[in-house]
Amino acid sequence: MSHVLIINAHHQYPFSEGRLNAALTAKADELLRAGGHDTRIVNIDNGWDVEQELANHQWADTMILQTPVNWMGVPWTFKKYMDEVYTAGMGGALCHGDGRHHDAPKKNYGAGGTLEGKHYMLSLTFNAPAEAFNDPSEYLFQGKSVDDLWLPMHMNFRFFGMQALPTFACFDVMKNGDFDGDLERFKTHLTTLFAV
Repeated sequence: MSHVLIINAHHQYPFSEGRLNAALTAKADELLRAGGHDTRIVNIDNGWDVEQELANHQWADTMILQTPVNWMGVPWTFKKYMDEVYTAGMGGALCHGDGRHHDAPKKNYGAGGTLEGKHYMLSLTFNAPAEAFNDPSEYLFQGKSVDDLWLPMHMNFRFFGMQALPTFACFDVMKNGDFDGDLERFKTHLTTLFAV
């Protein structure tokens, strides 16, 4: 049995109630528990306790970040969570500073993570269609992938010593969503990764 922390980073807006992110969070919890894993869920809109969140990250073998993509990143409420929780974790709970040593102050930036052996997975919901990515002729992303766009978040977790699991993404969710299809694809994704 492994421990899985599921963070639902959705922030409710009048045009976005968060139904898909909530359903994906619930589906992950249901599947993982049925497969013998122990889970904890944090809903960012409900607030958080910094010390409990540090304990949650230390407890978890895997962390799933379930989040909408807002202006190419996480909602502001999850950025606030990061600023509070991840900064508090720099004293050893998540990392030992930035990993550099006074003997070599220009080397190994970001290598001070204390969560080695732990994994994370990004599960993202996009308004953008899948076709906007990996195509050099597309205007905005110019051939970039989802993981290229989310490199800063990957680096945040690498800063803590965590390793990435394959990213999951739902596309075009506001104009041409496939709610049931997305849940089915998510189930397959998790079944493959967690052998549930």
